[in-house]
Amino acid sequence: MRERERGSVTAELALALPAVALLLAAVLVLGSAAVTHLRCADAARAAARAAALREDPAQVVATAKRLAGADAAVQIVRDDAWVTVTVTRAVSGLEWAVPLRASATATAWVEP
Repeated sequence: MRERERGSVTAELALALPAVALLLAAVLVLGSAAVTHLRCADAARAAARAAALREDPAQVVATAKRLAGADAAVQIVRDDAWVTVTVTRAVSGLEWAVPLRASATATAWVEP
């Protein structure tokens, strides 16, 4: 290695390391968002099924919150033959920098 090239790898690493850290943080936040969305989808599906079976609305909300998390917002809309449940929850991670929310909706036919 030549004398003038000495330390160049250290300088290049010092420049690239923040970009790698930022990329890793972005991957972790996106992974957290995907998991939160899946939890919301499962919660909406289970709550819509419970509402279709004519369970008490408080029990439907409790079912959704048990699956999505206690801080989830649950909305139930009943039509004549259909019930729609929407579950929304904040994505954990970098709330102070990027306030992300995950939401999922499920619709079920009300059992006669």
